[in-house]
Amino acid sequence: MSVHRAHGPDAPAESLLAMLAVVAICVLAAGYGRGVHELWRRRGPGAVVPAWRVGAFGAGVLVVLAADHGPVHALAESSFAGHMTQHMLLMLVAGPLLAAGAAGLPLSLAVPPPLRRLLAHCRVAPPVRRLRRPTAYALLAGAAQIVVLWFWHLPGPYVAAVDRPAVHYVEHLCLLGTAWLFWAPVLGAARRRPPAPVTVLLLVGTMLPASALGAVLVFAPEPVYPVRVLGPDPLTDQQLAGLLMWAPMDVVVLVVALSVFLRWLLRMARDRPEGPPPAPLTRSATVEAGSEGMAR
Repeated sequence: MSVHRAHGPDAPAESLLAMLAVVAICVLAAGYGRGVHELWRRRGPGAVVPAWRVGAFGAGVLVVLAADHGPVHALAESSFAGHMTQHMLLMLVAGPLLAAGAAGLPLSLAVPPPLRRLLAHCRVAPPVRRLRRPTAYALLAGAAQIVVLWFWHLPGPYVAAVDRPAVHYVEHLCLLGTAWLFWAPVLGAARRRPPAPVTVLLLVGTMLPASALGAVLVFAPEPVYPVRVLGPDPLTDQQLAGLLMWAPMDVVVLVVALSVFLRWLLRMARDRPEGPPPAPLTRSATVEAGSEGMAR
């Protein structure tokens, strides 16, 4: 038995949604490119947004296209494990790459001036300013990713995404959007990053619920989802999907958390003065030093 997809009357709708998704991604990439061009025209090539960040954003766009089209999409049509591969590509590859692109400023420069002024007014509003503080933003983004990940892998929402193309694209948009927001304080501009200890706790705290969800899928004694949305061997397909969520998520998050922690330790060692501080002079030593000075 293979994964059931709604075809027939919904097939044209699915094709239309796929085309609209590609157009939206191309508009996003074009807006980012226009904003970067404007920044480099004003400040010089590589200023504000370095070339490596531009390359990361471009790679993220390509990963999004690859996840929703071609062989990966075909694999997702036939198994839950294939669908989970899509999710991990969006959350662990495309999301970090887009976040590393530091797209906030370029995209704001690409929009029309009236909308740009409106966004500027929203940014300075007191509630938004509080939410934009690095620590508050990071914690909110981490909580959003956990909620979205669990919600879309509950049986009801997942089956709805399998059966309805529109819901399927909303699911991927939610997963990609929250991953982008989550990785932005980790890989984005340095001035928007929370303190390193907060980042490490955020990464580990977000990893654990995802690992728990993967463990549920791996160790469940029977399929959690209707067998019609699973592969030919439903339980094996579900277990493989759980492993695809569990192992890559843990590896990526732990590597990034360890990197952040080590950079923090090295920075502390570099900023700390070498050698022990000089011992304070005692009263007798001060008197002796004064006597020697007078004798000279």
